[in-house]
Amino acid sequence: MTIARDIMHSGATCVQETETVEDAARLMHDLDVGALPICGPDDRLHGIITDRDIVLKCLARGKDPKRMTAGELAQGKPFTISADAGSEQVLHAMTEHRIRRLPVIEDHRLVGMISEADLARHLPEEKVGHFVEAICATA
Repeated sequence: MTIARDIMHSGATCVQETETVEDAARLMHDLDVGALPICGPDDRLHGIITDRDIVLKCLARGKDPKRMTAGELAQGKPFTISADAGSEQVLHAMTEHRIRRLPVIEDHRLVGMISEADLARHLPEEKVGHFVEAICATA
């Protein structure tokens, strides 16, 4: 059985909640990713920041990305999944919450992230197709 640990890409790099949005954007660029986990001083997951968040919640609102922190964009508790969860649980969680990236947790620590690309690499085409269809459907 395929589990989250098999699907995820490990070693997700966190942006600290005290770092600026500009720092987060630069890190996204350097890592060639569209989202970063936000971690606090306790080294625990406090949220997720996406390129879309930067545009819509910072730039479009006239906020200064050199002053606004990543933590200010961390709204609510992020949806996560256990590293030992089965692939069906992963797909269900991502579909139910209509999210494209899912942090993977083990022993209360971030151990990886699952993205749409990870699903495409590790799961049957039919399952990925149903996921993409569900996630892209308009409400």
